[in-house]
Amino acid sequence: MKPKVAAAEVLIVGQGVAGTLLAWECERAGIPFMLAAGAEGVPAMVSRMAAGIINPVTGRRLVKSWRIEAALPVARAAYFEIESAWGVKVWREMRVRRIFQDERERRTGAEKTARGELAPYAVVAETDGLWIEGAARVDLPQLLASAQERWTRAGRWRLETVNLMVETTRYNLVVDCRGLAGALDPAWAMVPWEFSKGETIELAVSHLPADEIRNSGHWLLPVGKGAAWCGATHSPGVVDATPTLDARKILESSAAQLLRGQHYTVTGHTAGVRVNLPDRHPVAGRHPTVARLGLLNGLGAKGALLAPMLARQWINHLAEGVPFDAAIDVARFATSHRGSP
Repeated sequence: MKPKVAAAEVLIVGQGVAGTLLAWECERAGIPFMLAAGAEGVPAMVSRMAAGIINPVTGRRLVKSWRIEAALPVARAAYFEIESAWGVKVWREMRVRRIFQDERERRTGAEKTARGELAPYAVVAETDGLWIEGAARVDLPQLLASAQERWTRAGRWRLETVNLMVETTRYNLVVDCRGLAGALDPAWAMVPWEFSKGETIELAVSHLPADEIRNSGHWLLPVGKGAAWCGATHSPGVVDATPTLDARKILESSAAQLLRGQHYTVTGHTAGVRVNLPDRHPVAGRHPTVARLGLLNGLGAKGALLAPMLARQWINHLAEGVPFDAAIDVARFATSHRGSP
C-alpha cells in the first residue's frame, strides 16, 4: 500500500479551483496543510477567469458531461458546505437554453431526447433548441478570494514560486495543482498534456434572467445585476494568456446573437489556458517514482464540476489508503515516464 499521510503536513501548490477544493477537504478532514499560490501560474490561471459553469449536457454531439451523475451531487454538497462554513455565496442553480446551431444539432437533440439519452437533464427537444436542467454556476472569483483570505488569516497561505523536489524534502506530501504551470514542470513530463486557450468578454447588459445560461456555440452567462460574460473561445495548442482582437470580434458577434439584438457594452476581456488530456479525463495521484509528490490537474473547462470529486479522492487516499480511480490515476501514464525529475 502507498504511504498514508495522517498528522504530517501537506503542501498544496497552486490555488485555482483544484487547489482550493483540495485544501478545503484537508481542512474538513483535519489534515494539516499549507497552500502555496505559485506566482508563475497567476497570469494564465484559468480559474481566475473561468465562468464556473456546470453544464450536464455539452458539445456539438450533445453528450452528458463525464460522470455527471456522480460528480454533480459531490460538487453541490461541497459548495454548500463552503457557503455555510465561510458565510459566502458561491453556488447558483441555473438552467441552460441550448439553441441549436444548425439542422444537424436539431436532429441530434430530437433523437437523443426521444431515446431518453439525456434524461433527467434534457427530456424534450423543441424546434429551435432544448432546456438543460440541473446546471449551476460556481462564483470562482468569490471562492478563490474567500479561500485566500481565510487561509491567510490562518497562516496557511503564501504567494511564492516553489521547487517541487525541494519541497518534498520538507513535507510528507506535495500536491501540484498549478494547471498550466504544473503541466510545464519537468516533473510531469510523462503526462501527454494538451492545451487550449480560451477567451471571454465581460458585458454591461440589463434585463437578463438571472438563472438562465444561453448557449449556441458560445455561452452567455449573467453574473450579476447588469452584467454578463460571453465565451469561451477554443484555440488548441496555444499557451499564452493574452487577449486577442480576433477572439473579441468572434465573441461580440456571438453576444449580439445570444442577446437577440439587445444593447450591450463590452467592459472587459480576459484569457486563460485550459489543461486537458487526450482521453479527456483529469489526472490525479502520486508520481510514479517520487512517492511524496502528487498531482491534481487536467480538469479542462470542467474544473468547477470535477474539483470537488477529485479532491475527495485525494482525501480518501490519504486518510484510508484508497487507490485512485484508474480512469484518472497518473499511473496510466507511468509507462511513458522519461526519467526522474
